[in-house]
Amino acid sequence: MTKLLFLGTLLFSTVCLNAQTSGYYQEAPNPIAANPALWSEVKIPQVSWGSTDMRYKKEEPAAIRRIQKTINLTAWKGEKVSAQLVVWTPETLNNLTLMASDLTSECESISKDNIQASFVRYVLTDELNKDGLGACGYRNSADFDSTLVADVLDHLAPSLMVPANSTQGGWISIRVPQQAKVGKYIGTVTVKNGDVALSELKLMVTVKNRTLPAPTEWAFHLDLWQNPYAVARYYKVEPFSEEHFDLMRPLMKLYADAGGKVITASIMHKPWNGQTYDAFESMVTWLKKADGSWYFDYTVFDKWVEFMMSVGVRKQISCFSMVPWRLSFQYFDQASNSFKFLNAKPGEAAYEEFWITMLKSFAQHLRTKGWFEITHIAMDERPMKDMQETLKVIRKADKDFKVSLAGTYHAELVDELDDYCITIAERFPVATIHSRREAGKVTTYYTCCTEPRPNTFTFSPPAEAEWLAWHSARENLDGYLRWALNSWVKNPLQDSRFTAWAAGDTYLIYPDARSSIRMERLTEGVQAFEKVRILKKEFRKKGDKGAIKNLDKVLQMFDERNLGEVPAAIAVNKAKEVINRY
Repeated sequence: MTKLLFLGTLLFSTVCLNAQTSGYYQEAPNPIAANPALWSEVKIPQVSWGSTDMRYKKEEPAAIRRIQKTINLTAWKGEKVSAQLVVWTPETLNNLTLMASDLTSECESISKDNIQASFVRYVLTDELNKDGLGACGYRNSADFDSTLVADVLDHLAPSLMVPANSTQGGWISIRVPQQAKVGKYIGTVTVKNGDVALSELKLMVTVKNRTLPAPTEWAFHLDLWQNPYAVARYYKVEPFSEEHFDLMRPLMKLYADAGGKVITASIMHKPWNGQTYDAFESMVTWLKKADGSWYFDYTVFDKWVEFMMSVGVRKQISCFSMVPWRLSFQYFDQASNSFKFLNAKPGEAAYEEFWITMLKSFAQHLRTKGWFEITHIAMDERPMKDMQETLKVIRKADKDFKVSLAGTYHAELVDELDDYCITIAERFPVATIHSRREAGKVTTYYTCCTEPRPNTFTFSPPAEAEWLAWHSARENLDGYLRWALNSWVKNPLQDSRFTAWAAGDTYLIYPDARSSIRMERLTEGVQAFEKVRILKKEFRKKGDKGAIKNLDKVLQMFDERNLGEVPAAIAVNKAKEVINRY
């Protein structure tokens, strides 16, 4: 493939009608030119329903053998379902628009206000490491194939200019109201170029007599780490100012609407040693007074937690980290009027004294706010010895503190951790999962740059994002963790590549609350988990062992060791078909 060797100022994208108009932004230029031979048989603009499992290439005609003008989706009340349409054109379309109608049945309707039409926009991506076995490690963009890939779901641009010999997707999201009546609803999506209708696609949604609860009531424990500092940098606003919170609200609402349960809080400076483009600062002010005593200010921490709770994320607060990737702890020293660092590690007296002082103050503050029971002192990917020494310090400070870890499985830590998340390559013993659930503890898994698949890179097959929650159901786990919801790179809307790890590894949502194919499919997976949970509960109550057996048989497909034989799209579509029969 053509390698993208420029990193200079981005040019005006050919899909932008007007970069200065509200709702528009500039895409990166396509490093791959359209091949005229591929377009020679396309005489007029083509429009068809496509597949949400596909990322259609911009420079090639859509890989659709037969034009499809009708699509039929199945949904529970309260469920959000999606479809993708595709336009590919040999001529320039100066003003492409998408317009959805109401969906109507015999005597009921679902308002078009519940339907969102977004353009599927393109962003630069790269690929797995050369061995194809993962995507970890620092990388030079020039060493990797660079292409444009469909991922951004742009609901803000009212229209686009689509150049000749290019393909453009449209993402249609339907949120079925919980009070909707059972039945088949029919509507249209009209695709126009200015005043000229290119096609009218029929959209049908069959609403089942089952109801999905609101996202705040979902049991699935979704933990996507938030980065407020990336938002402040991108928009050039003062961190945790009113303007900052106003900008973050629609972004974090995407997380809440996906069933997000955990608030990510940094209680010390650079818990991950600045591994992201925008480092995490401390939400707690550490100040050593001239007399040697300590003062802690929780103003920013409180603002952040209260804000996240206001958008619907209320189950857990994860506070990072007593064991950062670089064991150096910043504080302000009043006597010298300067910042200083304590270099100490778990097991050392200085480390214990430093953290016990803070944790005692923190526990008192959390109890005053009414947050102590949901707060976890959180670590990730730390050695067991360090965890054991750290646990001793936490218990000395306050024996009732909850603790979480995302890392390797250690039987010695099972009873100590209230939230334990291990890699997808490992397995919790079945008895351990049950005993932890009985004790009210959370047991999940995560993926990161290590796994070539399943994953949520911008080049990953879309169905893999949905597959992740089905895997949680298979393993009887409580949920899933991904380390980055919005740790944006320098220009996230144009280039998803980063100096470390594969493209897209650092974020799932885009500026101005634009969702992504990955985020939408991940959310659909969480909904599927909830549907399986609800069905199993009903079948157990009825004593319907046959139905439970059928569901368990379907879930057996979601084994990452078999992804080579059973790709994510095949597993997900087969499983959806089965559960939608009930």
